[in-house]
Amino acid sequence: MALLALRIGHHLGLPVPRDLRRRRSRRRSLVVASGAVKAAPRDGGDAAVVWFKHDLRVDDHPGLAAAAAAEPRRPVVPLYVFDRRILAGYSDTMLELLLFALEDLKMVLKSQESDLLIGLGNAEDVVLKFVNEVQAGLVYTEEEVEYRVRNVLASVESSLSNASFTWGNAPELVVWSASLYDYKNPRELLTSHNKFLKEKLPMITPLAAAPLPALNVEIETGSLPTLEELKGFLKESRTSEDNWVHLKSTSAKSILRKTLSQIKVKIGAASSDSDGGEDITAYYGTSGRKIQNSMFASESSIQVRGGTEITSDALAAYLKYLEGTGKANWQELHDKVRLTETRDGASFCILFGPALQLGVISRRRVYHEAIQYERDRNAGFISPFGYSTPTVTAAVDAICSMEWYWLLALKSQVCSEGNYPVKIWRWKGHLIQYTSVGHEGPSVLLVHGFGASLQHFRDNVGAIADQGCRVWAVTLLGFGKSEKPNINYSELLWSELLRDFIVDVVREPVHLVGNSIGGYICAITAGVWPSLARSLILLNTAGSVVPSYSFIPLSEEGQSSWFSRLQARLLLLFLRSRAGGILKEYYPTRTKRVDKSLMDEIIRASYDPGAATVIESIFNFNLSIPLNFLFDSFGGKILIVQGMKDPLTKSESFVSMLRTHYSKVHIRELDAGHAPHDEVPDEVNSLLCEWIKDWR
Repeated sequence: MALLALRIGHHLGLPVPRDLRRRRSRRRSLVVASGAVKAAPRDGGDAAVVWFKHDLRVDDHPGLAAAAAAEPRRPVVPLYVFDRRILAGYSDTMLELLLFALEDLKMVLKSQESDLLIGLGNAEDVVLKFVNEVQAGLVYTEEEVEYRVRNVLASVESSLSNASFTWGNAPELVVWSASLYDYKNPRELLTSHNKFLKEKLPMITPLAAAPLPALNVEIETGSLPTLEELKGFLKESRTSEDNWVHLKSTSAKSILRKTLSQIKVKIGAASSDSDGGEDITAYYGTSGRKIQNSMFASESSIQVRGGTEITSDALAAYLKYLEGTGKANWQELHDKVRLTETRDGASFCILFGPALQLGVISRRRVYHEAIQYERDRNAGFISPFGYSTPTVTAAVDAICSMEWYWLLALKSQVCSEGNYPVKIWRWKGHLIQYTSVGHEGPSVLLVHGFGASLQHFRDNVGAIADQGCRVWAVTLLGFGKSEKPNINYSELLWSELLRDFIVDVVREPVHLVGNSIGGYICAITAGVWPSLARSLILLNTAGSVVPSYSFIPLSEEGQSSWFSRLQARLLLLFLRSRAGGILKEYYPTRTKRVDKSLMDEIIRASYDPGAATVIESIFNFNLSIPLNFLFDSFGGKILIVQGMKDPLTKSESFVSMLRTHYSKVHIRELDAGHAPHDEVPDEVNSLLCEWIKDWR
């Protein structure tokens, strides 16, 4: 069956992009004309199913608007499916917020004499069931970039295509999006952010909520599960490969504190477990007391809950934070702003991130409301020198950043980039790029250093896979083309990302391979969660050996200041101007010119939204956990590969300390610099494959 993709713009009058038209010409296409999307006469059913996933709203919903715009009016059947694959990675908090949003969506639809149908199970089975029951000719669903969810869409498409229907042809799957920018073809999108901004693409105005026809079909609508029922359903559908899910429930810092206290090592005071995500609640209180008419699920919650109306009210309160208020629920939100503003603008993603991930409110609605508020404050004008309030700045910056990384992810899915397929994984609502090569053998996870990306292993992925391994390479949050949200970055945050990647994506123990700071992050991951690592391989790792440690100050959360922001921007300018020279210093034995694509990728990423925030984290790094402590905690086999001409570290001293104070590690010295896997890839690939073979 052809996958029909539409870009439905602000006036619903944009032409269908040529490369996104249906693939089979004999299919009747959807026609975009005169401000509405209409279906040509069909041999199949007349009803339209609108399959909700991450778009739990009626406002600014192009798919719902298109389904309701047909003449003569046809039945519009809203549907939500609890599919384990789509909900994979959701925390209990996110599941609770999902149920709040669905309850609100169901109520809004009922107010229009419609309803939200509920299904549990594999989407391909549930969608096919409802399509048959209502005799649907079209199925509308939002475009996705996440690899796992795209596979679900492909399964639904295949299921519809291969089924037979007594009442006509197979229904067509229509994929829509609600982009902030008016672009015609994702293949033509620029991947350089500064060049993209110079194009000055017009912004698309949000659509008003579409009036829906009454749902006059006799069908069992189903009911929403309780949180406990939903958790039970997800637990029942887990396979043996999901037996590590419980590892995600405790933060790295909590485990380290417990371990250090057990071996009677003094621990430095730490401020909080906040990483810009959910752990902040553990520090600021655990009361679950409900508050009447609250924008939050409980007194200790820090994420806005509910549907579009509650979220819109919360957004208005957020934008008007400096104006003060006498409204109780607005005052409650203002208190949460002060609590979560761990750095300038960080509160927006913490408060509204889940609502945006669930699609309770669209990105372009948030952008439109923020800009409209700014115009109202400034007699209809937008100053070229910046916004008048920090909350408007935070909201606009966050939305434009989210949109940019969504566009990068979309482009990576519709056209080939590099030597290996780029896949998207969503971690805590943020888009992470990774690749995987090979179908059998032990799993190997490659982790890059600071400022690099999975492309740094371009000469290693295929070579290791060819030796009978399944190879994974991930671009950490904040680097390359992965998202760079406004949060507090730390080594523990990245170690938790690796933990979740292994649990949710790889789903079996891995040989952890890390370079530079990536090596240190791998060491933390193996030390805190030893069951996830088969072995540990460190390439010119960061970190140090402390012979007799009796005091370990766990990393504090760095606070943003004008001075650290200035330092970050100056460092960015330096990196852009000196990227080529720095790389040459890192590769002292390479006779050929340093790969230009790597240099271009580093410079390109330095212009991305949020790049300065990540660079700023350098000034708060605290590599205080000794490597030998992490090695002891891991207890498995460890290989140290050290380029002895590393300009960043004293390799001779480091290797000597290891041999003197931690003789359990295997050490291989190479005639190379800071990135031996890229400078002498053949030697490193041979070492890694030999190590993995011997380990087996």
